[in-house]
Amino acid sequence: MVGVTGISGGNVARRLLADGWQVSGLCREPRDLDARIAPIAADLEDAEAVAAAVGGIAPTHVFFTTWARRPTEAENCDVNGRMLQNLLDTTAREKSVQHVALVTGLKHYLGPFEAYAKAQPDTPFSEDQPRLPYENFYYVQEDILFDAAARDGFTWSVHRPHTLIGWALGNAMNMGVTLAVYAAICRETRRGFRFPGSREQWEAVTDVTDAGLLADHLVWAATTAAAANQALNIVNGDVFRWRRMWPKLAAALDVEPVPFDGEPLPLEGQMADAAQVWPEIVKRHGLRDFSVDVLASWWHTDADLGRTIETFTDMGHSRRLGFHGVRDTESSFTDLFARLRSERIVP
Repeated sequence: MVGVTGISGGNVARRLLADGWQVSGLCREPRDLDARIAPIAADLEDAEAVAAAVGGIAPTHVFFTTWARRPTEAENCDVNGRMLQNLLDTTAREKSVQHVALVTGLKHYLGPFEAYAKAQPDTPFSEDQPRLPYENFYYVQEDILFDAAARDGFTWSVHRPHTLIGWALGNAMNMGVTLAVYAAICRETRRGFRFPGSREQWEAVTDVTDAGLLADHLVWAATTAAAANQALNIVNGDVFRWRRMWPKLAAALDVEPVPFDGEPLPLEGQMADAAQVWPEIVKRHGLRDFSVDVLASWWHTDADLGRTIETFTDMGHSRRLGFHGVRDTESSFTDLFARLRSERIVP
């Protein structure tokens, strides 16, 4: 399991453990892991470090769920490609790998951050749509995966979730935790809980991916012959509009929603003082002492909610191959909010 402390990797590891798998977890700094996970510390950018850490383990299945962000997409292609290449070159020496699952996402259809959502791809997104004419580290990783599979004889799967909702702390893509922290700050400072994104996202049909469902999808693809060597979308299976979901989330977070006036008001600007405000909230409510920068990713949620194009996904391909998992999106959010409160992360 690569990226075991992240929102994808952590949920997959829990699912594998529940099913009785032996799990080794690789990340730069393994911490707070389930005692049943064998920790592996390595910098994936360092080929020698990866070889030293992973050599001799002889994994049967590899779940690659991590990524690194750099200032330009060219750099993203380089670093994320090298991380995957270094790992697959090391596991090739063991000749043990049967399947490699790679988690990417909907930027496969929307484009990288430098050209993000500049054009409207046809919706719902389907796996047979052609690649966009931009540099994209997802494409680089796919090509490395395909070449390694042909060289080493393992099967592969590529998983393309939408915005992930689920339990994880310190993850750059966790909208659910970000919105819970935003609501807590709004309530404590008497600010309005205002939808921060675009009119298009407020009105359009969209979807998300429950991290637990992604875990189910990864394990299914890794153990189902029909899913071998397939790129697969994975979303909850329902769709929604933010104009109807936002008041429901506000009620679950015990905060009053502000009517949307049609103009974006990004969280990065709204929450410019969060680093000063959050420690006071932590102290007042006896919360666990996490930095707000660890919990909330204002920029990533702004990117998701600020899109000016329609974004939703076709699950037909996975359904036809035999995957029938679904999640209720409102429950994905509210279950997470309840856990964040029970774990004393938010008041």
